[in-house]
Amino acid sequence: MRPDTPAENVDHNAEAARLERTADRYPEDAEALLVQAAAHLELAGDRPAASSLYDRLLAAQDGLENPFLVRALKAANLWEYGHEAEARAIIEGVRAAAPRDPAPWVIVAEALESHDELEQAQETFTQGARVLLTDVPEPPYSTHPLLFGRHRVRRMLGLAHDEWDTLADTLHSSPVSLDELHDPKRVWSLGSDNPAELEAEISRLRAELGTYREALSRPFPVAVLHWPASELSELLAAYPSLESEYPSHEEHLATIEESLRELSSSGTANLGIVSGTVPSYEAFAASEGMSPAEVSLLPQYATTLAARGRAVEWPPQRGTACWCGSGRVYGECHGE
Repeated sequence: MRPDTPAENVDHNAEAARLERTADRYPEDAEALLVQAAAHLELAGDRPAASSLYDRLLAAQDGLENPFLVRALKAANLWEYGHEAEARAIIEGVRAAAPRDPAPWVIVAEALESHDELEQAQETFTQGARVLLTDVPEPPYSTHPLLFGRHRVRRMLGLAHDEWDTLADTLHSSPVSLDELHDPKRVWSLGSDNPAELEAEISRLRAELGTYREALSRPFPVAVLHWPASELSELLAAYPSLESEYPSHEEHLATIEESLRELSSSGTANLGIVSGTVPSYEAFAASEGMSPAEVSLLPQYATTLAARGRAVEWPPQRGTACWCGSGRVYGECHGE
């Protein structure tokens, strides 16, 4: 989750500096930490410094988990302080690469939208939906903003609803419909002298705030902990008492898939998987003042990894590799 607290309430420069120092201490989390630091710099109004952080990350692109996300953020930031041509070039590069993560699509489309490039924004939202949602029976939680943004822009353009707009309406859980929230005429009601119009707008704003708070209440996925085979062997060799939790690696993998399917069937959205390593787990245990042999520490470790942006979305996108690391497509592996 990127920070959105107004600059007058937070020393964003100090927070950015703290995150940079933390990234130096924990290089394995540097990507997520520096993205957060850049967001604080943007909020502080120091957009050139934010661009420098994005450049720092992109200089080590081979090690990035989400290079297109960083590029998208850089483009949106550049455009805000006058570098339109460079921003557009990056946006075109992101679109041409067709990333399998919805976040870059949403960021570049919203950048176009915020600069009144509504046709281009609509095309970008649509292209992202086509890449990520074609022949997908149930849109993953992370793709909802893509559909909602597309609906909003198409409403502003006065385009007729299509199947994806209808799907966005279905996924939207607020008591106020997307059509009403995205009505281009809403701006006029803010200056109205009609009490009924003002009351209706207040209801719409409350609904938007409720949806926003719901999204913020779970900024990272509900994640299940996964141990690769080599890491699990090392973990059990060091802490044999955990064998009761992990009788075998095959059973461990089956339990992960079963747990996630149960959570999904119970209505839990935004699910993910985090992969642990023994050194990271031992460091986390030390920070909590507990023994790594404590079973109760495992879900806390998983939550912490998810909060650091280490979660991989479950289920994987159609046609992508299985989360278990087998190299097989998910639908032919644990997704069978």
